[in-house]
Amino acid sequence: MISKNKLKELAAYRQQKRCDEEAVFVVEGPKMAAEAMASGFGIRVVCATADYAMPAIDGECYEVSQAELERLSLMKSPNRVWMLVERPVAGGRWPVASGQDALTLVLDRIQDPGNLGTMLRTADWFGIRRVVCSRDTVGCYNPKVVQASMGAVFRTQVEYVDLPKWLNESGMPVYGASLQGQPFAKQGRPVGTAALVIGNESAGISPDVMQCVSHPVLIPNIGGTAESLNASVAAGILMGWMCL
Repeated sequence: MISKNKLKELAAYRQQKRCDEEAVFVVEGPKMAAEAMASGFGIRVVCATADYAMPAIDGECYEVSQAELERLSLMKSPNRVWMLVERPVAGGRWPVASGQDALTLVLDRIQDPGNLGTMLRTADWFGIRRVVCSRDTVGCYNPKVVQASMGAVFRTQVEYVDLPKWLNESGMPVYGASLQGQPFAKQGRPVGTAALVIGNESAGISPDVMQCVSHPVLIPNIGGTAESLNASVAAGILMGWMCL
């Protein structure tokens, strides 16, 4: 059982600042808990209701009531288990499955956690294991990103860098989603390594990053009525084109 003091201590991890300071993140629900258990990431704490099969881990385990789980959770309807998971050490071995290593997804100033989580999930589907983000992109361990990724956050190496510098030093052809680009179907798919840049939801790719794009690509507006595509949808279309 969990003490009142311990519950209060763990409830502090509802604050993203606390998680960032200790390089941990929160995982909730049986599916995401199973992904965490299979990932190789360190699990520091598990809190679960009596109807959840408590895992055998080296960290702390506590049985909690539904009311206590609600004190820990950021979800409207907490589901049986809450975990505090350690983030991978920077520069360390990344415990991910093998996958497509030719394409790197590059994200410039993505702000919506749901969009980032969905892009990670789509990258995971296509076997893309590396995602490079501008430093002002939303954090990949934001709880909404973690949930929306549906486990992809455990299998995808996400880095935050100075994007123009990284792209210039990468030596790769750089494809970027742009309304001023050429229709993607008229361009040849990349051979070998390449980067795909997706820009901010409303402003697109920033000018300094756009200077690094060697192949601007357009998704044609065939219907002619919609004003724009959601950033994660555009990313999915272009990832599919480049990978299949």
